[in-house]
Amino acid sequence: MEYGTLENSTWVRTIRRWADSGSLPHAVILSGPGPRLEAARFLAAAMECRSARSRPCLSCSQCRKVMEEIHPDVLTLSAQDAKELTVKAVRDLRSELYICPNDAPRKIALFPDAGQLNQRDQNVLLKIVEEGPAHAAFLFCVENSGALLPTIRSRCVELKLQQGEAEPEADPGLLRAFAAGQRGAATAYLTELENRRIKREDLQQQLRQAWRICAQALLAQSGGQAVDTQEAALLSRSLSRRQLAALTELLHHYAAECDYNVGVGHVLGALAAEWEKRI
Repeated sequence: MEYGTLENSTWVRTIRRWADSGSLPHAVILSGPGPRLEAARFLAAAMECRSARSRPCLSCSQCRKVMEEIHPDVLTLSAQDAKELTVKAVRDLRSELYICPNDAPRKIALFPDAGQLNQRDQNVLLKIVEEGPAHAAFLFCVENSGALLPTIRSRCVELKLQQGEAEPEADPGLLRAFAAGQRGAATAYLTELENRRIKREDLQQQLRQAWRICAQALLAQSGGQAVDTQEAALLSRSLSRRQLAALTELLHHYAAECDYNVGVGHVLGALAAEWEKRI
């Protein structure tokens, strides 16, 4: 699963807006031709994330377990070699959802292909979707939401995903400066960014993209996923796990700082100073 360059996708902004306002729905239909399962994982991470803001952070233990598909409270149900799920599997899932989460705020039922739920299965789920425990959440991935019963749809928020949304690329110069792992290298590049009079919105975009690639490199170092960009591979080779973890944390923090009325110079100066301390 690739999380390298998502930040400007409409669905990413929607999920972050839900998380930031404390209004994450408990049941969501992810429909349309876009990356439904990827979006569902991102949404699951937002539900389980431990960060105080800008969820999902993609670097805390909860986010990493969701991304690595090993989170004990994210229950994925699909029929590998059949067109439909068995009623026993659906009933077992329903029973499991009534049990409190192991170590997270939510216990999430994720259906990578909700089209495998026949009418009987959906009726089995209906009551728990409607009035189940507060910790239960449901993510239904399906190309056309019409495959689900109106009674299920009426209890869900639908998030429609479009295919081929343009994504800006991360600044390779910034990532190479951090990958150098030498005192002064990143500071010099950050000073150059300030001299270019970069806008705060553009800076935030660059920091968020760099943060995602650092998170991918960190995950690759632990064997969680393969890197899909040259920059992530460079960071993974050049920096220690401690340095990558620190850089991921700093980029996440200062990207979030751009949401507030702070100057670009302040953000860049503080980031440079903090990184110098960490290397």
